[in-house]
Amino acid sequence: MADDNPALFKSTHAGARPYAGCLYRRRSSCRLCTREELTKVFSLAPTPLANAFVREDAVHREQHLYPLDVFFCDGCGHLQLLDVVDPVALYEHYVYVSGTSPVFVRHFRDYANYVIDNFRPPAAGLVVDIASNDGTLLRFFKDAGHPILGVDPAREIASRAMASGIPTLVEFFSPELAGRIRREHGSASVVTANNVIAHVDDLESFMVGVRELLADDGVFVFEVSNLADVVENTLFDMIYHEHLDYHSVKPLMEFFARCGMELIEAICVESHGGSLRGVVQRKGGPRRIGASVAHALAREQELRLDRAETFQKFAAHIESIKLELVGLLRRLKSEGRSIAGFGAPAKTTTLMYHFGIEREMIDFIVDDSPLKQGHYTPGMHIPVVPAAHMYQHRPDYLLILAWNFAEPIMAKQAAFRDGGGRFIIPLPKIMVV
Repeated sequence: MADDNPALFKSTHAGARPYAGCLYRRRSSCRLCTREELTKVFSLAPTPLANAFVREDAVHREQHLYPLDVFFCDGCGHLQLLDVVDPVALYEHYVYVSGTSPVFVRHFRDYANYVIDNFRPPAAGLVVDIASNDGTLLRFFKDAGHPILGVDPAREIASRAMASGIPTLVEFFSPELAGRIRREHGSASVVTANNVIAHVDDLESFMVGVRELLADDGVFVFEVSNLADVVENTLFDMIYHEHLDYHSVKPLMEFFARCGMELIEAICVESHGGSLRGVVQRKGGPRRIGASVAHALAREQELRLDRAETFQKFAAHIESIKLELVGLLRRLKSEGRSIAGFGAPAKTTTLMYHFGIEREMIDFIVDDSPLKQGHYTPGMHIPVVPAAHMYQHRPDYLLILAWNFAEPIMAKQAAFRDGGGRFIIPLPKIMVV
């Protein structure tokens, strides 16, 4: 086994081993508590990297598949992947952009207002966003008068952010970088990390950096997919190689305490089908622990997230939805119906591979991101096109792969429905609209 906690995994790491010609490594201990008592509770179908879209000249090349085995820590109850892919391969040419979704723009506006209204960072207080993407969140802090700084290793997207006035360091976050930021810019009143801590293999080192950067009375605010929502709403397609962890409050509280920090809020928010917004301060900081933490713990206990068998039952439920959806798609195709997809988020790769939705079932996929249009989906190589293409070719059905945005998608594409088209929503339960 490889060393459990490299500061930054590199493909030359001595513990790396090939899988279908690529390099990844499997760790042997829990990412939060370091115990080695781990139970594999289920496996999803191996997939290519979820955002590894390809151009037309590369569709003839077979893409490597990576395992998606999900493990439960018998010590602290944390759910996680143990197979770690080189983050350079995952993020250097990233294609997810926050600002292309009006829903997420509104979400980040409300997010910034929540932080400013509830934690009152001083006017001159620095706000640092780790994995800042195109700077959508930071822009709202900037508009409120705060000095800002983004950190993101995705070169193309970071360049866009800088061109739009968002200062960004094109690097992976580390304790060394945190020290440099503090020396050059001062300590941060607010550090944010959205859908990021689930991506980090060495979380302890990450939190050393956050603690180094944070002012004594500052707050670290993060959002991650909420394991309670994953289980309750069958959000299995949130499981892909970028997401190493599936977080719940109880293991996180123990982890933060070990890092000299404390969780003071644990709020459920709607983004990504159900996310956990956590607020953390230095241990012994000025703020009291809010009631939201106790509420989150009670929900987790009710769902029995501290038991391996909960996730084994979860896997069986996924299989029942798979049989129903694939049966529906095959019946429609046998009747001569045409089907297209709508939305090409990363989770589409997990859903299509695990459900066995073959290339022959889906004619094309519509997505609003210019970074994905004109490309082909990972592995199955289905063309990604703008909405105009859909209206030119008029499929009978749209399978909404970005199902967490089903309502705004259907509202925006009302002309498709008015013209006789129908929508299929695959999760949390199958609906034909």
